[in-house]
This record gives sequence, structure tokens and C-alpha cells, in this order.
Amino acid sequence: MTLRRILLAATVLSVPGAAMAQDAWYSPTSWLPTAAAQPIQGVYLGAGAGWNHSDSRGLTAQGGNAAYFDGTSGNRQGNLGFEEGFMGSLAIGYGFGNGFRTEVEGSYRHNNVDRLGGFQNRAGGPPGVAFRNIDGELQQYAVMANLYYDFQLPRWFPNMPVAVVPYIGGGVGYMWTDLDASGARLPAGANSVHIDDTTGQFAYQGIAGLSFPITAVPGLSITAEYRYTGALQSKFDGTVRAPNGAVVSRGKYEVDQAHNHSALIGVRYAFNQPVPPAPVPVAPAPAAAPAPARTYLVFFDWDRYNLTERARQIIAEAAQNAGRVQTTRIEVAGHADRSGSPQYNQRLSQRRADAVAAELVRLGVNRSSIMVEAFGESRPLVPTADGVREPQNRRVEIVLR
Repeated sequence: MTLRRILLAATVLSVPGAAMAQDAWYSPTSWLPTAAAQPIQGVYLGAGAGWNHSDSRGLTAQGGNAAYFDGTSGNRQGNLGFEEGFMGSLAIGYGFGNGFRTEVEGSYRHNNVDRLGGFQNRAGGPPGVAFRNIDGELQQYAVMANLYYDFQLPRWFPNMPVAVVPYIGGGVGYMWTDLDASGARLPAGANSVHIDDTTGQFAYQGIAGLSFPITAVPGLSITAEYRYTGALQSKFDGTVRAPNGAVVSRGKYEVDQAHNHSALIGVRYAFNQPVPPAPVPVAPAPAAAPAPARTYLVFFDWDRYNLTERARQIIAEAAQNAGRVQTTRIEVAGHADRSGSPQYNQRLSQRRADAVAAELVRLGVNRSSIMVEAFGESRPLVPTADGVREPQNRRVEIVLR
């Protein structure tokens, strides 16, 4: 069972009754979860900025540098550490309208170097205290292809001002790392280590976040996310230099895999998103108008038109009230959600309406007073994207006029 089906099942199970009825002036589903924000359909742009932590990394001298440390300290292993830094990203993507979306992202990370150590003598002290005058910076540029899934969860409180859409994702791509680091070994007057090079490697990332759709601007969302981004080992050109700047040895420094942890706040705008329909104004009834109509809603299981026990109870209540009040016409209108084709949903809504009308006749209502209509998926109670299974849209409305 897919994660999306599990979430859908949880939504359906949260509705304890398959049908209910109330007077027309009262919303019969006000206690039910309202629809989630619409999935992104089409092109969108995104941007984010925030904090970046780059883990400390081991480094190994190679070539001429390895020979130098082998001869002077007997240890070619060192380490690098970084201050907390920042990150920014820009992305262009496409949403498929079913929760999935993909994008191409460019990002930049910056952290200053705050530790350069190691290479100590075999009998030396702990790493990280054998250098002074440490300086430099780490800059990482990445281009990534990402895939996301947005969880379309219901809003359990109709008056809640903000919808929340959790999402997860991952990506692969390429990262260029520009490393500039230097430090002089102790004691004073000793040679210094210098690394200044740019190299690129395969990169990957995992992402988890929340988006907060802005109702006043369809398509606009504020995002908050965590991401882990890594890159494979890299080799950088570097030297060992004398106090006067003369190059003592030249070679490579192999730096361990990159591990970055980032927290971002961002904004995303999806183009051409559907605008929620405006409420239909209801004209006030004339003073001499008859008693207001009564509306009953009968809900159905997905892809079904058979009546549940609860549905029969609602229909029986409608039939009883039709005999008590001055009812001149009973309107029976069938509806379907958007999980099938329009043609199939039209036929399914007709079958549902016919099933309800037949039950009314069985309970003693005159068939000539019943008007049956089928609207398919054209009049949803809750607007959704195409293909979405929405329990509140699988219904028949009984209106006593």
C-alpha cells in the first residue's frame, strides 16, 4: 500500500458517518476536515536562505607534501574545522498536480576556516593545537536535480488561518568546492601549510520541510526546511612553505567527504494555480416566501452507488419530512469526485441519484414529484485537482422544495 493511499484511508476513516442531513442554512459538513492546499500543477520558482553547518574533515598529505611530513613529523594526517556559515538557493521546478514535483536547483554555501591541525609528531600533543595564524574559507557551489512529494493533509479546523503542507525530497548533482586554508605550525618560525584549489565531485542530498500556502495570493507559499547535503572525497593542490614564503614541498591534500547540514527559510511561487471559487451570493428570500428548503446529503464510498445503512436512514428522514411539510418538488442531484474520467463520473453520479430516488419511492414518495439530475464531477463540494479522491464530493443531494 502506498503512502498516499494510507493518508487517504486515514482521511476517510476520520469521517464517522457516511451521510448526514441538516437545514439548508447550516453547513452539513462543518465538522469534517476541509480540503488541503491544492497540489502544485505546472511551473514554479523557489528561493531560500539560512544557516549552514559544515562538519570538520580529515585531510591526508600526498605526493611531495606526504614526503615532507613523513620526514619531519612521521604523520601525514591532518584535520580541518569550520565556523558556522550560511547558504542560499534558487530553483525552478514543475509540479505534476498529484503531490510529486521535480526541480533544478543552484545553491551556494560559505563557511570560514577556524581549525587546521594534525600532522603532529608521533609523540606530539592532540590535533588542532599544532597550528597558529589559521585563516581561509570554504565555498561550495552545487547544481542539483531534486524530486519532492507534498503530503496533501486535511485541515481539521475550518477556521484555521494557515494550511500546512509537509514535504520530503532528495536530489543528486555536482558540487564544486573552493577551499582556501592556511596555518603556520608551532613553534614560531616553523613552516606553514597552504591549500588553495577548486575541485568538483558528485553530490547528493535529503530534504524535509513544511510549506505554508498564502491564501490571499494563490500559488505563493512560505517554506521552512532542513537539508543534508554531502559530496565525495576531493583532492586539492597545496604546499608547505617556509616562513619567508618559499615553497618547501608541493603536492595534494585529500579531504574527506563533505557533510553539510542546513536550515532554510524560503518562498515559492507556482504559476497558473487555480483560484478557489468565490462564494455564490444568496439573495434574501421575499417576506412572503414559503418555508426554506431542506437539504439532505447522502455520501457514498469510492466508486460505489449502493446505499449504506446510514444513507438509508437519511433518505428515510427526508421521505418522512416530505410528507409533513408542503413539499411540491423533491430534487435529487448526483455528484462524483474527480478520481475518474468525466464520462465515467457522469454515469456514476446518475446511478447514485437513481439509487436514492428508488429508495424514496420505496418509502412511499410519489415518483412524479421527484426530479433526478446528475452532475458528474462538475459541481464539487470541495474543489480539488483532477484525479483526487475527495469523500465529500461523492454525494447525492436531496432538496425538499
